[in-house]
Amino acid sequence: MSVSHASVHPVDAPPLQTEAANVPRVRMKDVQGMPGTIGGFFLRFAQFVFAVVALCVMATTGDFPSVTAFCYLVAAAGLQSLWSLSLGVLDIYALLVGRCLQSSQIVSLFAVGDGVTSTLTFAAACASAGITVLIGNDLGVCSQNHCIEFETATAMAFLSWFCAMPSFLINFWSLASR
Repeated sequence: MSVSHASVHPVDAPPLQTEAANVPRVRMKDVQGMPGTIGGFFLRFAQFVFAVVALCVMATTGDFPSVTAFCYLVAAAGLQSLWSLSLGVLDIYALLVGRCLQSSQIVSLFAVGDGVTSTLTFAAACASAGITVLIGNDLGVCSQNHCIEFETATAMAFLSWFCAMPSFLINFWSLASR
C-alpha cells in the first residue's frame, strides 16, 4: 500500500514587532470634495447654481403649478439650493479661517443631508422628465406648453444631482472608514 507522507517545509519566523508596525494608520485628511476643501466648495457652488437655474426656469413658467411633478421639482430645487448655499458658506468659512470640518458629527450631518437632498432632487428630476416626455413626445402638445423651459429645468435638476452625488459619496465613504 502506497501512502503519501507529509513533507516538512521550513517556515520563516515572523518578523519581530518594530516601532514602524506600532505607528497608527495615516488617513487622508483633505480628500477634495469633502467639507472644508476647495473641491468641496466647487461642488457646492455647482449644486447651488444648477439648482437655482432649475428653480428659476421652472418658476418663470406660468403653468408649472398645474403639474404635481413640476411643483415637486421646484420644492426639491429650492431645498437643494438652500442646502448647497449654506454648506458653501460653511466651506468658505472653513477655508478662510483654516478650520477642519472632518469631525464625525459634521461629516455625518453632511452625509445625511447630501443623501436626502440628492435623492429628492433626483426623484423630482425623474418625475419632471417623465412628464416632459409625456407632454412632448406622447401627447404632442409642446406648441401649447413651455416644453423648452420644462426640459431646461429638468436638465438643470439632473446636473445639480450629478454634482451632489460626489459630495454624498465622499462624505459617506469618509464616515464609513472611521
